[in-house]
Amino acid sequence: DAIDRVKQIFMRYAAKNKNPITELEAEGMVNDIIKDVRKMNPGKDTLPTFAYQNLAPSAKDPYALKTFAQTIEKNLPGGKKELKIIGYGKSIEIFKQVGKPSNVVKKFDLNKFSGSHAIGHTRMATESAITTDGSHPYSTGEDECLVHNGSLSNHNDLRKWLFKEKGIVFQTENDSEVAAGYISYKMEEGLSLKEALENALDDLDGFYTFAVGTKNGFAILRDRIACKPAVIAETDDWVGMASEFRALSRLPNIYNANVWEPSPG
Repeated sequence: DAIDRVKQIFMRYAAKNKNPITELEAEGMVNDIIKDVRKMNPGKDTLPTFAYQNLAPSAKDPYALKTFAQTIEKNLPGGKKELKIIGYGKSIEIFKQVGKPSNVVKKFDLNKFSGSHAIGHTRMATESAITTDGSHPYSTGEDECLVHNGSLSNHNDLRKWLFKEKGIVFQTENDSEVAAGYISYKMEEGLSLKEALENALDDLDGFYTFAVGTKNGFAILRDRIACKPAVIAETDDWVGMASEFRALSRLPNIYNANVWEPSPG
């Protein structure tokens, strides 16, 4: 169950950091966190922050947060089931919701946010249900997120392999989450974002355009056939990317921008 998975994550990463712990010690760590949750009885709006603050210093594992969310769900007073960890880090903010984009912007007061870069996505569901869980972006690593236009044909096999061999826990059946998990795994292995995306061309079957965000910026990847559209525009003040030019057409000084289609592969 979720508690056992968190225990194993604690043990595996403690050993990786050359500070091994026993299964009993790992269980004690999990139980201590659960006790703190029960005492605090936080509301659903504060639970993600609470989980991150209590888990991150111990696990040091980007995938542990999602598994740990399941643990907290099972042990919350009153049987609350609202908690979902959809991303974490020092720089990233992720907002997901079903409905019109204008309503999502209003619901989360996105016009009050500022930052160096942002990624937005609207979705026509093909691989999974029309739910908040099925919405993009997907985040499977610290300060990382991915949005995807396309479809992967080998995501089921890759999902099984990433879970079995790398301990990556997925929350949805969406193929895009598998792509995010794959890229996070490659970067955890020490590859740069550019190198991880180059590897993806060989390991991810299907047709896709990815936009991947990190704390340092964003990158675009199109499969080698490039049947999914993409356009980039750049001025001295900003860089923008979209599936269609019309999404960029209201940006300032767009008609003096350098506009091009990113190459396949």
